[in-house]
Amino acid sequence: MERGERGDLSDAEWERLRPLLPVSNGRCGRWRDHRQVIDGILHRVRTGVHWRDLPERFGSWKTVYERHRLWSADGTWERLLRQVQAAADAAGETDWDVAVDSTIVRAHQHAAGARTDPPSALVNSKGDEALEHQGETSWQSLAGRLVEVGAGGEGLGRSRGGFTSKIHLSADGFCRPLSLIVTPGQRADCTQFVPVLEKIRVPRLGPGRPRKKPDSVAADKAYSNGPCRQYLRRRGIRHVIPEKADSQVVRLRRGPRGGRPPGFDEERYKKRNTVERAINKLKNSRAVATRYDKRGCVFLSTVTTAALVIWLRT
Repeated sequence: MERGERGDLSDAEWERLRPLLPVSNGRCGRWRDHRQVIDGILHRVRTGVHWRDLPERFGSWKTVYERHRLWSADGTWERLLRQVQAAADAAGETDWDVAVDSTIVRAHQHAAGARTDPPSALVNSKGDEALEHQGETSWQSLAGRLVEVGAGGEGLGRSRGGFTSKIHLSADGFCRPLSLIVTPGQRADCTQFVPVLEKIRVPRLGPGRPRKKPDSVAADKAYSNGPCRQYLRRRGIRHVIPEKADSQVVRLRRGPRGGRPPGFDEERYKKRNTVERAINKLKNSRAVATRYDKRGCVFLSTVTTAALVIWLRT
């Protein structure tokens, strides 16, 4: 297979990723070359091309699609991202001044219409039948750890312009996504503030618990409410969130009973642009900027794959 094509993994990137990939135990046949298949997945994420239109150099399009779907269902993409994050953190290359924000993604008309029946049983990378879906509830419990399901239906929301999804994320000081959540497009930002921060989980390469607590958090006025501030104070996390104008009016109207204004570090708030730049990097991938995936967990894994590439290449 040709190497060095635009968007493919470089030799250095492949050597970082290769030890983390699933290994077949021989009972379920051999995996097709991981590097070839991953390059095919990255090509689709970058270009947004139909799976059936993948270039022949990536092999069978169906093999590439099934690998992406399988790794989306069993959490392999999320695990790979965390392992790469762990290596960067162990090397002291992570800035824990975190920023939080969200972005709307327009969903293509083909993203709607996912089957209501649960998918057939999946077999994980070790050959164990660990992902058997006996009904809709079990499938939703699997997807629920990755994407909000239920009323939104696979993370799709309706608007005047059509279907939309929203990506909620946190980013470190080097504009790299730390955690990702997908919801319907109409979901308010503040409702996902706690889940986004709770999903930050960077393992240690040696002994010790995963790191979950950032040094500080910056967010815009969409997160300026009591529950968000109380959560940050309870965890002892320094934060910079500007006060809304109407909240300030109410506080001043109440006089001494309104309490003191929240602290605001203008210099620290300037670093909030890191999450905006992380969003721009994610949306350089066309399959992220426009959602084509029907399943919410598959789309979240598409976003996670784009985030993994960002970590590998910075």
